[in-house]
Amino acid sequence: MLLRHSHTSPFVRKVAVLLHEVGLAGRVTFDTVDGWSEPAPLTADNPLSMVPTLVLDDGGSLYDSPVICDYLDQLHGGKRMIPETGTARWRVLREQALGDGVLDNAVLIFVELNKRPEEKRWDWWLQLKQRAIERALDHLENDAGGLVGRIDLGTISIAVALAYLDLRGAVGQWRTGRPALATWFADFAQRPSMIATAPPG
Repeated sequence: MLLRHSHTSPFVRKVAVLLHEVGLAGRVTFDTVDGWSEPAPLTADNPLSMVPTLVLDDGGSLYDSPVICDYLDQLHGGKRMIPETGTARWRVLREQALGDGVLDNAVLIFVELNKRPEEKRWDWWLQLKQRAIERALDHLENDAGGLVGRIDLGTISIAVALAYLDLRGAVGQWRTGRPALATWFADFAQRPSMIATAPPG
């Protein structure tokens, strides 16, 4: 399989962490692409020109990260990263949605601050997205005890989102006032899968 990726995409990192956790990292080749440039190999596999895009051995392709993670989770024989049934399944999928939502907002903030001309930036939009992230972080602080000791797609998604906040600084010092979440993340960030997938620099 081939994973079209960029080194700083947090959605790519989520897939990469899962690959390491389930022992499939050796089955995937990574191809670095710039989605902003709309390269032909990427758009042929994903008309949206977005990463991650997974090219399968039969030539088909899958996107985006929740779909890719679900597919990969069915290729290994170990503990499922997405529980198959019950309350645990919905908890993990809800946490993935929350982590991805934090990332969506953080990426929009990054684009507003780094791709849009300064005179055209919209402070109201930035503040709206920052408040959404802050509310999600407060929710996670209250629920941090439920994250401890778990490794699944929910905790992976949350950890990758927090790491991206550190990389891009979308809401400043997110750890302030959130000691339980900060402690959990500090421990999770030491997992070999997180260390192996850290963006360069």
